[in-house]
Amino acid sequence: MSKPKKEIHESLIIRKPDLNDGESIYFLVTKSPPLEINSVYSYLLVCSHFDQTSVVCELEDDIVGFTSGYIHPNQDDTLFIWQIAVSDHMRVKGIARKMLLDILGRRELGDVKYLETTVTSDNDSSKSLFNSLARQLDAPVTEESYFSEKVFQKTGHPEEFIIRIGPFDYKTD
Repeated sequence: MSKPKKEIHESLIIRKPDLNDGESIYFLVTKSPPLEINSVYSYLLVCSHFDQTSVVCELEDDIVGFTSGYIHPNQDDTLFIWQIAVSDHMRVKGIARKMLLDILGRRELGDVKYLETTVTSDNDSSKSLFNSLARQLDAPVTEESYFSEKVFQKTGHPEEFIIRIGPFDYKTD
């Protein structure tokens, strides 16, 4: 069965992930600090259980971008974005935003009115991305403390802030 594809331009393709992408996603994330690396198994679960809310970006059959997300289990109008990774040589080309818009434009996500993610205070590129997305969606954006350093106990992980965009009404043409 062939993969449904959506072309962005000549050779860049954004599509839902499938099981064959799990290991490539893992290796992309390992090359994308400061992202935390999860097991290959967890990326296989994303590809199989959360394919409706996740996306990969291909260039000449290589995975150069990945976004994982899920519908918040207690807020069915909220998409939570877990990770975004873009290959070094493809950054600053708007790929992260295109991946997010691809997910938000899916028919099965028509009830989504909010987008959430967490970031550390020093993650300026992610903050910039989500603030820019909020402007494009003409939606308010808030940021507040979510996971304090205390809940990470002895791991030394810095505090995470939640960014919330919405409400918005995003439809593709």
